[in-house]
Formats: sequence, structure tokens, C-alpha cells
Amino acid sequence: MPAELSERLATLFRWIDPGPGASHLVSDISGWWRDPAVLAELGPALVAPYRAARPTVVLAPAVTGLLLGPLAAAALGVGFVAAHKPGDGRLPAGPLTWARSPLDYRGRQVDLAVRDRHLGPGDRVLVVDDWVRTGAQIHALYDICAARGAEVLGTAVIAVDCPPEVATELRITGLVTGADLTG
Repeated sequence: MPAELSERLATLFRWIDPGPGASHLVSDISGWWRDPAVLAELGPALVAPYRAARPTVVLAPAVTGLLLGPLAAAALGVGFVAAHKPGDGRLPAGPLTWARSPLDYRGRQVDLAVRDRHLGPGDRVLVVDDWVRTGAQIHALYDICAARGAEVLGTAVIAVDCPPEVATELRITGLVTGADLTG
């Protein structure tokens, strides 16, 4: 991946203080989506470490994954599968495979679901997301893949902000680290 993309991602990132009563700063990645050069480069950069493994599908969780997943899938020339969350108000009809994440960085568990007809045996899955801090949602996505008989090749994210042992266990690659995003 070109160093220029990493630098651009860091430059376009901001931490936002949501104001009184907030317990933490909020990441603002909207600059990434506004920059056409970043959009053009994200898909190819995310999938580069996995291209030789020949994924057959990209799987990504709502909400940011619904943008990144198709960019990565298009770069590979494969299809995209969305993982839905019940709280986003967009649950699809039909049979779904569900998994619940371990606790995430805010102490929450997240339920994720994938349409059964879009993921199954023979699929070689690349998971894609914007940021990983604990790997909780990635664990749930891996559980869904296992339940559907699909093979997970690894996870590509923009920002890796998790402990090294989590990145190793979940085979996570990233374009920047959390430390790079001081915004």
C-alpha cells in the first residue's frame, strides 16, 4: 500500500468532542468518504494482502462496512454480503444466521445476521471493516461464517487499534494504526 494513502487517511481523520456529558471522543471518518482519491484507493489497498488467497466474497458489518465492503468486493471482482444489526432498522426478510459478539470496547454485545442464501460452503470470505479495537464484531462474523460452512481468510480494516495478539488471532491487516490517527 502506498504510504501516501496512509498519510491521507491520517490527515482526513478527526476526533470530535461531542460535548458535556460525553464519556469519550467520537471518531470522524467522514473526510475519508469525501475524498475521491481515498475512495478510489481504499478497495485495492484493503484487499491487496488477500488477493493471492482468492476470496470469493467480501463480508462486512453495517454501517460503515456497507460502504467499504462493496469497494473491496469490486477491487477483487467478487460479490458482497452485508451483515445486519437489529438496531439499524434494516433487517432483511428470509432465513438469517445470527451470532452475538463478545463484549466490545464499550462493554456491549452486538448481534449480527447474514442472509443464509448469500453465504455457504465453498465460500472463501474476506471480512472488511473500518476500525477494529477489540475484534468483537469480527469474532461474531467468523462465527457466522463457521455456521454457514464458509472459510474465513482474514480481515482487512482501515484502522488497526487492537492488541497485537487479537490482530494475529483474527488475521487482521490494516492501512493505519490507531496511533496514526491523532487528528
